[in-house]
Amino acid sequence: MATAPPGYNYAAAFGIHSLAAAVNFALLYFPLFGFFVFKAIARPTYVFIMLSFFCAVRITAFILRALLAHVPADGQNLNMLIAYEVIYNTGFFGLLYSAYTLVVDRVAFARNPPSGPISRLLRMRFLFRIALAAAVSIGITGAIDASLGSTPSTINTGNTLRKVAIYIFLVCAVLVLLQTIFLARAELSEGGYRSSSEHTGSTYGTYVLLIISLLLVAREAFFAATADKSTQQNNEAIWYPLSALTELVAVMLFATPDLVPARSEIPKGSSMA
Repeated sequence: MATAPPGYNYAAAFGIHSLAAAVNFALLYFPLFGFFVFKAIARPTYVFIMLSFFCAVRITAFILRALLAHVPADGQNLNMLIAYEVIYNTGFFGLLYSAYTLVVDRVAFARNPPSGPISRLLRMRFLFRIALAAAVSIGITGAIDASLGSTPSTINTGNTLRKVAIYIFLVCAVLVLLQTIFLARAELSEGGYRSSSEHTGSTYGTYVLLIISLLLVAREAFFAATADKSTQQNNEAIWYPLSALTELVAVMLFATPDLVPARSEIPKGSSMA
């Protein structure tokens, strides 16, 4: 890594400028964090637990981003920038796994559940967890090597690893979208999960799930499309709407009443661990 001149602002070079946007997103995640923690206690399910984790990670990431944008000394701190990048990008694990878990849980209620090879593969939860864990570990290694590498070879390897992590996340998001489409066909034709209270999530949950899955694919497609264009990828004018906002809307949709079945409601032995 080339030595930067004294006072060099790494955060500004990375594309972090807006204090207000970072603060606003951090504030928006606070009530969502409280809501999902409450739901995780009142209606235990892995979906709410992972969403609570995701909201906590996003609060941390946007606080770091606000500091990087506002405090000159923090903007000049490369280690703080790397910490932000690692926390933000790996945090997507929690949101994607929440969507995956919700789809698989609702498959258990379908009268005629999807049975194709993709559906059987996705019901093997441990394989999906391994894929996401690999994306996280590869992404962390790539971010560190790309930022702190002392030779061009190490930096290039780091950039390659970051791209690999992005592509793994994208493939996983597309698979979740495909399974959601299969589930939608089954639920709309023969029925599926229904809560006794018949709230919005019970009646229109299929459509909400489709929107969530599309948002996650759009988010990761943005990163894949700009993997070789770091300036464009980090441009706040498109980063906030295509990355930060898509995630926020998806998280808010998870709060739809009766969208998520409680763990105790899911038929036992319906999915593979």
